[in-house]
Amino acid sequence: MYAYPFLRLACLLAGLTLLTAVVAGCGSDSAGQATKAAQPAPEVVAVQINRADLPLPMAYMGQTAGSREVEVRARVGGILLHRTYEEGRPVRQGDLMFEIDPAPYQAALEQAKGALGQAEAKLAQAQRDKARMDTLFQGDVVAKKDRDDAHTTLESTQAAVEEARGKVREASLNLEWTKVTAPISGMTSKETRSEGSLISTTAEGSLLTTISRVDPLYVNFSVPGPEMAHLRKLRTENRIAFGREGDFVVRLAQSDGTDYPLPGHINFTDTQIDATTGVVKLRAEFPNPKSDLLPGQFVRVHLDGASLKDALAIPQGAVLSTQQGAMVWVIGADDKVSPQPVTLGDQIGNNYLVEAGLKGGERIITEGIIKVRPGMTVRVRGEATATAAVVDKEPRS
Repeated sequence: MYAYPFLRLACLLAGLTLLTAVVAGCGSDSAGQATKAAQPAPEVVAVQINRADLPLPMAYMGQTAGSREVEVRARVGGILLHRTYEEGRPVRQGDLMFEIDPAPYQAALEQAKGALGQAEAKLAQAQRDKARMDTLFQGDVVAKKDRDDAHTTLESTQAAVEEARGKVREASLNLEWTKVTAPISGMTSKETRSEGSLISTTAEGSLLTTISRVDPLYVNFSVPGPEMAHLRKLRTENRIAFGREGDFVVRLAQSDGTDYPLPGHINFTDTQIDATTGVVKLRAEFPNPKSDLLPGQFVRVHLDGASLKDALAIPQGAVLSTQQGAMVWVIGADDKVSPQPVTLGDQIGNNYLVEAGLKGGERIITEGIIKVRPGMTVRVRGEATATAAVVDKEPRS
């Protein structure tokens, strides 16, 4: 009889507890939905990609060299008397550079001239003897053998005169070669033999200095074999366009970072790949009227003027690597994003070429790609409408 009121009280308390829990649960769900509904759309940076002729910059390390490098050598031996040029300064073709003691060669020339005079005197006597013998033979005074001997003597003396004249020319050349002149115009190097030294005509003893022609100047550089093969393939497929020059325009950046103002052109491309290094050797020619560049400098060679025709490029930051491959986030007209698989081609600077997956005109996310999910609405900040810029490649050796 006393248990009944207590049972009613217990049931009433249990019902109130359950009601409180249900109300609290409903309030929690409503707050979560409100919070979710109030969450702002993530902010991203996007770019609209378009097809266009894409500059194809290439840069390599190179080294300058004279367009002609000539060894100045002595043609005759003797004591070196004078050096008439200033080391490291330019000279013109024909300028006197060295003088070797001419006295022995002057004496040899005089001796040769004397021998020539004797030979010419004998020739004159032989001519008179021949004429006399011809007259006597016609008068049947001398035998035919005597006349033939006179003719033979005349021919021998004529040959002796020619030999003597050759000796005179040789002695004259030797005397002339005691004055060593510049074979070309260019920049001189230091002397290898000092005044007073004994000069010989051997390969080691005849070298006096070297001259490099620095206008025009050559720049030697190399391109990796696979890259050269790919470039030739693109040219064969007519996928590369050039400017008005019709070929690469070569420009230089010096070791201190300054740009050389005058452009050059490629004047030699090797037809084979170096078996040791795996590169193709090339050479460019540059005007150098003020000798601003010197042989032996290391420079950065830029090949400009080429563009990939109708290329589609995307920034590296827009690409997301997944287990299924590369993909990008494409923003639709309603600012909702969707994933788009892409097939990437070559890397050019900070961009990838797109081979498949995009057609051009799409908006893709370049910053904030990890904040979005499929179907999510985004807020675009800093959208660009042009194709992404291309950055130069790093130089290669």
